[in-house]
Amino acid sequence: MMMELCPVEGVRRAGDGIYVLSFVSAAMSRSIRAGQFLNLRVEEGCEPLLRRPFSAYRIEKTSIEILFHVVGRGTAALRKKRQGDVLDVLGPLGKPFRTADPGYDTGLLIGGGLGVAPLPLLASALREQGKAVVTFLGARSASQLVTDHLENVHTATDDGSIGFRGNVVGLASDFLGKHPITRPKIFACGPMPMLRAVASFARASDIPCEVSLEGPMGCGIGICQGCPVELAGPEKSYALMCKDGPAFDIRTITI
Repeated sequence: MMMELCPVEGVRRAGDGIYVLSFVSAAMSRSIRAGQFLNLRVEEGCEPLLRRPFSAYRIEKTSIEILFHVVGRGTAALRKKRQGDVLDVLGPLGKPFRTADPGYDTGLLIGGGLGVAPLPLLASALREQGKAVVTFLGARSASQLVTDHLENVHTATDDGSIGFRGNVVGLASDFLGKHPITRPKIFACGPMPMLRAVASFARASDIPCEVSLEGPMGCGIGICQGCPVELAGPEKSYALMCKDGPAFDIRTITI
């Protein structure tokens, strides 16, 4: 983990209200792993007070990209960044996806909404390890789907404007019912209701599964205790999304 003032390269539009911000950090670009995140101070002053967590989206040499949706003051400030601006970045943070597991041959990537953010970096890591990749993406409509830098992409939209009409878990279930895959493993990221559905599907289908949780990770290093995750087991005990995750094997947590 390191803290660095990083020069911004630019911001580009990726969908309806969705943008990609690129900044430079030679040190972080060498150490980030798929599923880890970065905590950004979006303005120089005290407001917004807390840093904002963003998954590492892509790495190109020393350039790092994050994907974000403009939903509030913090992300609106990021949207206005220009080349030459400087970002205060803390990272890389959290535990990455466990891609080196020898017990699978195909990674099934499932992303809901902005849960697509860690998937390009994950897909790249899987390809480097000789794994096949199949990607399932869901969004409210075609204008909010971000499919760049992914492969074997199958899409679902709530309004049916493109791809499967329905949610992304229904899409994955329908696809695997028609195209069985030997020795798969699911990697998923998205809103909690989607991840609960993914976990239920994975358990019913006896498919290994990791999920990347989204939550209010204020400090990003486990000090503020603001992102608890209940662990599986008879006793009430907790982990932290930012420190022990955000990637968790579904067998270890209660969601």
